[in-house]
Amino acid sequence: MKNFKFILLGLLFGTALSVFGQAKRPKLMVVPSDSWCMEHGYTNKYDNMGNIEYVPDYKAALLNCKELNNVISKINIIMADRGFPLQDLQQTIKSINNISAEDQLIQSKTSGANIAESQLDRIRRTAKADIILEIDWNINTVGPKKSITYNLRGLDAYSNKQVAGVQGTGTPSFSAEVDVLLEEATLSNVDNFIASLQQHFDDILANGREVVLDIRVFNNAEGIDLESEYDGYELTEIIDNWLAENTVNHVFSKSDGTATMTLYDQVRIPLYKANGMAQDTEGFTRELARHLRKEPYKVPCKIINRGLGRCLLVIGEK
Repeated sequence: MKNFKFILLGLLFGTALSVFGQAKRPKLMVVPSDSWCMEHGYTNKYDNMGNIEYVPDYKAALLNCKELNNVISKINIIMADRGFPLQDLQQTIKSINNISAEDQLIQSKTSGANIAESQLDRIRRTAKADIILEIDWNINTVGPKKSITYNLRGLDAYSNKQVAGVQGTGTPSFSAEVDVLLEEATLSNVDNFIASLQQHFDDILANGREVVLDIRVFNNAEGIDLESEYDGYELTEIIDNWLAENTVNHVFSKSDGTATMTLYDQVRIPLYKANGMAQDTEGFTRELARHLRKEPYKVPCKIINRGLGRCLLVIGEK
């Protein structure tokens, strides 16, 4: 009987180790760096209120550069071999192009104001990747031998903060294939890189995802601003209290605030809603808006998505 108990306990212990040992993996997506796109002419130029800006044109890069496709495929294989799921950049772009709404401007019902998303923001939102792997590389030629100098960065898809990085130059080789050179150059460092990615994702699971929340007031809001009082509390205090109750471990930071605006950064939101669905910045902000629309506040609100990790809540009208 005692032996049976020991065997049973051993099986239960082994099962527990197996379950806890299977850490949840972050979803990744590989994209070429901005500097690589600029250097190779894969950018779009647009006028941002008088300032000329350049944004990567991933679609053109994938259609015209076989080398880029080979590099992305090689990184996908390296990461997949280590148990990390990847979202494919090319398939994600196809999905976006198939949904015409993704390419349209978001327009305010009241004022007609337009909000545009960058291609990368649309890609991130569609792919639902946790971490973006940004790759840049150059080929060095010395006689018949070639080597590759590379820079691979892991960026949090919501906060844009770098959470992992590896760079270096591979050993010169007679191989002319860029993907082969990249694999040879990265294999000695990739496990440390992956460990950093997993460590960051484990922190997100435990402490929430870091996002930014903007609060603004419409200039024609009648008698409502962030200093308006309800039951002895200013509206800004009411928002503070709601965030304290709904962020993970009550973590958020108010970096700026006046009667007409407040900026919250380092806002740690749960990865999942109470019903188990994935949580994003817009969904979290909508919960705040529902709270403000209820009694006794009855504050009209408008939500504008400003990318995967940032949302704007404007009070005073919808």
